[in-house]
Amino acid sequence: MDPSFLFNGEKRPYLKTARGKRRSIWAPIARNLLQIPGLAGAYLESTDTLVRIIEQPVFIVGEDIPSNRKLEEDLAAWLITDQAAELIFDDEPDRTYFALVDGSLDWEDIVHFGRGTITFVCPDPYKYAEEETVPFPADGIITNNGSADSPLIINLEVTQKITFAMVQKGVDEYMLIGEPAEVTVTPVDTRTLLLSEDGSTIDTWLPVVPGMGSSEGMIGYDGAGITAPSYGTGSSYHGPFVYKEVPLSGDFEVELRGQLLSGIPETGRVGFSIFDDQLRNIAMMNAVDIITSVHRKSAEGRVGPYVGDFVNYPISSRNYRYEWENFPVYLRLKRVGDTFEFYVARVLGDGTHTNALTQTWTTVDDAHKGSLKYVGILIEKHGSSPSPHTNRIDYIRAYSLSEATVDQTPYIAYPGDVITFNHATRDILINGIDRTDLKAFGARYFYLNKGNNPLTLLPEGAFNANVTLKERFK
Repeated sequence: MDPSFLFNGEKRPYLKTARGKRRSIWAPIARNLLQIPGLAGAYLESTDTLVRIIEQPVFIVGEDIPSNRKLEEDLAAWLITDQAAELIFDDEPDRTYFALVDGSLDWEDIVHFGRGTITFVCPDPYKYAEEETVPFPADGIITNNGSADSPLIINLEVTQKITFAMVQKGVDEYMLIGEPAEVTVTPVDTRTLLLSEDGSTIDTWLPVVPGMGSSEGMIGYDGAGITAPSYGTGSSYHGPFVYKEVPLSGDFEVELRGQLLSGIPETGRVGFSIFDDQLRNIAMMNAVDIITSVHRKSAEGRVGPYVGDFVNYPISSRNYRYEWENFPVYLRLKRVGDTFEFYVARVLGDGTHTNALTQTWTTVDDAHKGSLKYVGILIEKHGSSPSPHTNRIDYIRAYSLSEATVDQTPYIAYPGDVITFNHATRDILINGIDRTDLKAFGARYFYLNKGNNPLTLLPEGAFNANVTLKERFK
């Protein structure tokens, strides 16, 4: 418990741990016994693993009681958390507990020293080694050196089109998404790529024409994505707005990943807008910062052209607004038949999606039912406000969608996709997006047993894989 971060080097009271710590050698267990009249002893029915309690004596090194009181406030702010936090002791530096403070800290008032005991409760009673990620071994044997069954994460980078992905442990346990295709069944693409742009060919896009909107400034590519070297001028939102023609498609999906990082008083907007062959605006999606006085980001998803604030907006600042400075954004729009599906999420550093929102909208307006013909992207700021620190599109892709028939098996992933089986959090992700809907009946999450665990990946040769393991100990 290093006090330096609490007090920034000032000469103030500080907390020290004392000898006499009490913690169980192993996670506490309780035996559930069944006693039968007339029989000696009892039968063991089951065993429960209980929470772990750790009692850590501490004392204050200080000048006087009033200054010690300030330390007590700092301790409360530091130690009392809503979720279990990492707890590491100097005498066990390679093991991590996940603990919450329990009860109170009551100590004797002494002019220079206050003594007491902090009680920690560990809802997860195990202790953990440092997380390690290794390539999936050629022989398929994963060794768990912990003394308890340990959770794992399997990441599969797809190298060929697949209708299923399966990880089998031993004989009886497996995780499976999708469906293996029978020899009499034809695998089919239900998504056909119409457009993929990461900025490297952005110079082939054209400024929007009247009827689509207006384009100001200049679109660019910085080696990492699509940017706006110049926003031009204007009193409202302004910046480059460019478009590309795609093959005509009735059912479609458009996805965009980007980043809007803007401080005070910067503004910004980044997103896409789609049009039919008559240049009618089918729909749009944006990430937005329009507030100059606070860090605030929102998202927009609209059906049809703008006809009024919040009109035809399944997603808006009314249901998607956060006090963020940085918004690494993922936007996705699907239309199948008359139904639109809007999806927005914040992308974490590992690619996982958080703060996700999905909204659907069924249209009755024929003007919104036109086939997709043009995809536009925009990178803008508002008025004379400073330009945002980062306002970039990492990529935009568009797909034509079709339905698989009863005698066909659809592909569920394509080269470059990343499938994640997180057996610790019980999540199934494809490119960071939850795809638990693909989980097969009978498949289940599993842990690695102590010792060697044989794992098999199927289809063979379809993945570059790695395994993340955090060994745990009783």
